Parts: sequence; C-alpha cells; structure tokens
Amino acid sequence: MSREVASDLTVLERLVQPAGKDIVDIGCGGGALVRELIGLGARVVGVEVSDQQLATALARDTETGARYVVGRAQALPLDDATVDVAVFMRSLHHVAPSDLVAALNEAARVLRPGGMVYVAEPLARGDYFKLVSLVDDETVVRAAAQQVLTDAGRAGLRRSTTVEYDVAIRVTDLDSLRIRVVSSDPDRGPVFDARATELEEALTRLGEPAEGARLFLQPMRADVLLVADSWH
Repeated sequence: MSREVASDLTVLERLVQPAGKDIVDIGCGGGALVRELIGLGARVVGVEVSDQQLATALARDTETGARYVVGRAQALPLDDATVDVAVFMRSLHHVAPSDLVAALNEAARVLRPGGMVYVAEPLARGDYFKLVSLVDDETVVRAAAQQVLTDAGRAGLRRSTTVEYDVAIRVTDLDSLRIRVVSSDPDRGPVFDARATELEEALTRLGEPAEGARLFLQPMRADVLLVADSWH
C-alpha cells in the first residue's frame, strides 16, 4: 500500500484547521511555519531557546504580527489555557529525553479546553535518514520522542489521531545538502565538512535520480494529542 506524499503544512492544516486559532510553535527555528500559519489565518507565538536562535525568524518576519519569545519546551513562557494548539514541528526529538514528559506537560498546561497538541516527527528510517546520519545519527532521540508519544498518558494526554506520510526532499548537490543539514544545527558544520567525501559518495548512491538532483522520501508521523478524559 503506497503512502501519501505530502508537505508537513498540508497534513497539519488538515488535522488542525488553524484558521482563527491561537497557536504556539514550540521550537520555531527560522519562523517559516509561524509565517505559514499566519497566512492560513491563525494567531501564532513562536518559541525558541535563545535570542540567537530567534534572530533569523525576527529578521524574516517584519509584517505578520507574530510574537516571538525565548523559552524552553519544558518551561513555556505562556500563561495557562492561552492557546488552542501547541505545535512541535520536527522539534520534539530535540528536547532532552529526560525532559520529554515535562515538555508535553507544558504543552497541555497552556491549552484551552478542547485544545490539542500537534506533533510531527521524522522517523528514523529511509535513505534520507541514512544520509544525514553520517553527520548526526538521531536514532536514539527520535525513538525517545516516539516512546513519549506512546506513553502520552504520563503527561495527561491521549493520542487521538495518528497519520503517517512521506515528505519529498530534493537535493541538488553537496552544497545544498550542507545548507539543509547545518541550518538546523550549526554544530553539525565541522562534522559535515570532515565527512564531505563520504557524504558526496552517499548522495550519488542513495535516493532516486530526479532531473539533475536526488529525490528522497522522508517518512513522517503526525500525532494529535488531546487532554485525557480523566482531566475533565
């Protein structure tokens, strides 16, 4: 049975229906999702761990009216019951495994009644994962993120909906791969450069040819979590 190939935003929009909702993007990075959600009619707060991590988002977002704040997933700088949706877009596995339950607890805390936590995570499989693992093998942290979602009851949440899909990733050359891999974590830069020859060889071997590039399908899993019935 073939899997759906879709963008992260397409799946999120289908499951969350963001128009008119207050949303917090936890681990917002450069703010791309914040801007997209505002374009869909949501009111959005982006959270990142430092002013440095927020610099790109602030530089690129001069007109949307989004709010950006410094904070951590396990200690969100938001009041109780102030958002309709808390989003972890490819960010939950960046939380230390020991803090994952606290992060979901915080997401539940800031939800209004009837709100949801939305988590989209890359799975540790496929050719793109094999390629990027040469720079940063996230097998353990991705597994930890999936385990805490399975055990969401520890944070007072329950899995309501789970959807698996693939995201198409087109890589034209080694330089474009470096931009993609290092932009999310600058500490990967020296490792990438040290393994450039190995990465270039893997890039010719993995994925599928696609008009002067290599095409990869990254398996994803999206979960909608609701406050457990016992909380009501």
